[in-house]
Amino acid sequence: MQAFKILTNIRKKGLFDRLRKERPGFESQLKPVFGDMLLPGLGITESDRHMLERNIHVVFHSAATIRFDEPLRVAVEMNVVAVRKILALCRGFHHLEALVHVSTAYANCDRPYIEETVYPPPVEPQKIIDVLEWMDDEMLELFTPKLMGEKPNTYTYTKQLAEHLLMTEGADLPLAIIRPSIVGAAWKEPFPGWIDNYNGPSGIYIAAGRGILRSMKGDYNAVADIVPVDIPVNIMITVAWYTAVAKPRSIMIYHATTGGCNPFTWGDMSGIVNKSFHQIPLEGCFRRPNVAIVNNSFLHDYWTCVSHLFPAYLCDVAFRLMGKKPRMVKLYNKLHRSIDCLKFFTCNEWQWSNSNHDMLKHQLLPSDLKVFYFDPLPLHWPTYIENYCLGAKKYVLNEDLSGLPAARAHIRKLRIIRYVFNSVVAVILWRVLIAKSQFARNLWFFIVGLVYKFVQHFRITSTMNKS
Repeated sequence: MQAFKILTNIRKKGLFDRLRKERPGFESQLKPVFGDMLLPGLGITESDRHMLERNIHVVFHSAATIRFDEPLRVAVEMNVVAVRKILALCRGFHHLEALVHVSTAYANCDRPYIEETVYPPPVEPQKIIDVLEWMDDEMLELFTPKLMGEKPNTYTYTKQLAEHLLMTEGADLPLAIIRPSIVGAAWKEPFPGWIDNYNGPSGIYIAAGRGILRSMKGDYNAVADIVPVDIPVNIMITVAWYTAVAKPRSIMIYHATTGGCNPFTWGDMSGIVNKSFHQIPLEGCFRRPNVAIVNNSFLHDYWTCVSHLFPAYLCDVAFRLMGKKPRMVKLYNKLHRSIDCLKFFTCNEWQWSNSNHDMLKHQLLPSDLKVFYFDPLPLHWPTYIENYCLGAKKYVLNEDLSGLPAARAHIRKLRIIRYVFNSVVAVILWRVLIAKSQFARNLWFFIVGLVYKFVQHFRITSTMNKS
């Protein structure tokens, strides 16, 4: 019953608007099956299992926990142990032709150059699984950094473990691995800018659009390897076809990245995001959109205090005076935790080999490539980011474009407040300097005298011209 409810909610999404028009009644072809990655046998009932064994030809495995700060126990259960359950399930399928596993391009992020191969982890997956059986959560938390080594989080660590497990235990299956980089909104399909969650860059864009995020730690000139979601999806479909038809003798790995052929930097991205949200502002902005990518740690900490914490505490004081519950400091603390998880990826860049990706393109007819496009070279980044920001507004925040005039008026109001606030602060600081410093007083009198003489000269010149 729960599976049918989930399917009903999915069908209502705008994602399928185009499909509803082109293929009415497509829902009748969908068969929901309840499953839980943490349960024995994936929680699939015996009747559903028999149905799958008789009918399934292709499996796409993308289920995973993608939280960077997930406790290691949960991450291993979801991203490693569950993969073993998927392999066991697929071995029972009578007509299996392809099993496509979705990993991540950052599974080997401790290497600057990543090839299309499975790299051995420092510790075998089974040994990690065995450790979880006897080690309590407190002890596991202490050992997690040492187990991960140079990996920045449990997500990338467990994804590497999963790849190794697939290679050692899934060699008897028609298996392929896809490694997408940072997945963003749609490029073309179902329509430009479609996105329905805060994952990837979406949460960053929305925080920047609301004027909450003002400074982000990162390398301004580093490549932001964002890949539109429709590119890895098209690669998955094409890889499933190729695996079924060509039947490669070994597990093939395909990178779904953009930086190698169409690089786009974090600095470029921040500028376009600011511009986009000034043109199509979000409703109820905290401040004007003006996010900056800062590589210097001291400067980033400074701007975090000045542009994040100071306004947050000021706002919470105002909330308390109005009898409301303070919330901005709590919001910023949550934002800072999220940004800290991302800085490893915004401060570094990687290169990925794309031999299999390029080979795959040559396997398709030109007409098929138009349908199942996955070449990022024609992608125009400014247009894509503009559509991304608009999509975040429409599909994640559910803001109607009819509210744009009010949103723009709010941005103008925030601009005026900023100018007034800065002017008041400047006057106060100058008055303090004049009171404390003889040099400041002399400078002030000099400037006033200079302005007075200029005005007098202008008046005399104007009078002579009239005569």
